[in-house]
Amino acid sequence: QVQLVESGGGVVQPGGSLRLSCAASGSIFRINDMGWHRQAPGKQRELVAAITSASSTNYADSVKGRFTISRDNAKNTVYLQMNDLKPEDTAVYYCNFDILPTPSERTDSWGQGTQVTVSS
Repeated sequence: QVQLVESGGGVVQPGGSLRLSCAASGSIFRINDMGWHRQAPGKQRELVAAITSASSTNYADSVKGRFTISRDNAKNTVYLQMNDLKPEDTAVYYCNFDILPTPSERTDSWGQGTQVTVSS
């Protein structure tokens, strides 16, 4: 059983910063891609940023230049540094890992979500 635990959400003023973390625990052979998605009220969940096992990154156009995704493979953890936050970044943020619990199994795992609110 694999679990993802997120932390780092909160309330911040426009222009502020937050750093989200998501750590995986349990039976893990290898983690491939890691990513962050978000869902605002009344909107569909969208990909914010992703990072491959080779540390190649991909960002939504709306966050390019403001958000940075990184990973620590030794800790099975992904981070999302969010700078210059805007009210439109307000959403529940979810981490998502492509995990191989064993060499012959593969699972798409999601965190429980953490609220980010950008408001003055």
